[in-house]
Amino acid sequence: MRLAVLGAGAVGSSVAELAGEYGHTVVALADSSTAAVDADGIDTERALSAKVAGAGLGDADPEDALAAAYDALVEATPTTLGDAQPGFDHVATALERDRHVVLANKGPAAERYAELRALAASSAGRVRFEAAVGGAIPVLSTLSDLGPERVEAVRGVLNGTANFVLSRMAAEGLDYEHVLAEAQDLGVAEADPTFDVEGTDAALKGVILSNRLSEAGVDDPDELEAATTSLDEADVQGITGLPPNALELAAEDGQTVRLIAEATADTVRVGPRLVPENGTLAVSGTRNIVELETAHAGRLAISGRGAGGDATATAVLSDVNRL
Repeated sequence: MRLAVLGAGAVGSSVAELAGEYGHTVVALADSSTAAVDADGIDTERALSAKVAGAGLGDADPEDALAAAYDALVEATPTTLGDAQPGFDHVATALERDRHVVLANKGPAAERYAELRALAASSAGRVRFEAAVGGAIPVLSTLSDLGPERVEAVRGVLNGTANFVLSRMAAEGLDYEHVLAEAQDLGVAEADPTFDVEGTDAALKGVILSNRLSEAGVDDPDELEAATTSLDEADVQGITGLPPNALELAAEDGQTVRLIAEATADTVRVGPRLVPENGTLAVSGTRNIVELETAHAGRLAISGRGAGGDATATAVLSDVNRL
């Protein structure tokens, strides 16, 4: 397929670099101010090197990338809350042109799910968003294979930064501020880690999962609008208020603490939870894990790298291959 990639951060850059390995051609790559566009395929190495050097990706404008002759748009711009802009408008433009869309950006699928589905229903293009939930972990494709109507709940560790902090605190007996600073030095946490440590990122992923579950058996757009969950409706608690001795007390009882997101068709809850120290959910470092409670197959678990440019790009390109 011919791909237009919007967003040249860690994920977008990795998609551009790996696309050829997956048999696809990148015909446009854009960041917020510059773009490289070539109907025969851009030189991704040259474009990304130019960006690092401060010269911009190319001589084109971002609008030129959105208007290029592509088969699928990869939306990898930063996630924004509320109106999910400008990502949502990028998606709408592609679908109005009957092009496919693959989302790494969580905003449109979390904040405007019913609208997203309505746009896709009136387009010859389709929308996929595996990368928006669990990085490299095939959560949504597994959910689709099982049938959302046969999955009762989904729970798991869905944020690598918070998990790194909690697992390091538990393993080394270190305090929160020390481990957070370490995570920032290692590039595991952003300079402003609020989105991760206060549970917002995990909650957005939980909302997407909830909306996917609530979509089962609903065909009418108005009914879907009523059935979907928004971030405002989620019950969210981060790890910043965790008492300093919580992990020590948990360990005395053979348990530990993880930031767990739980989603059903009606609810989303995120917060620190006690889990068995050697249990399935006690993954360490930046790993993510998802458990699906199914009607007929019991509890299924999938674990792997939940973040990172290359890891998330594999989910994006897997979606492109499915399309």
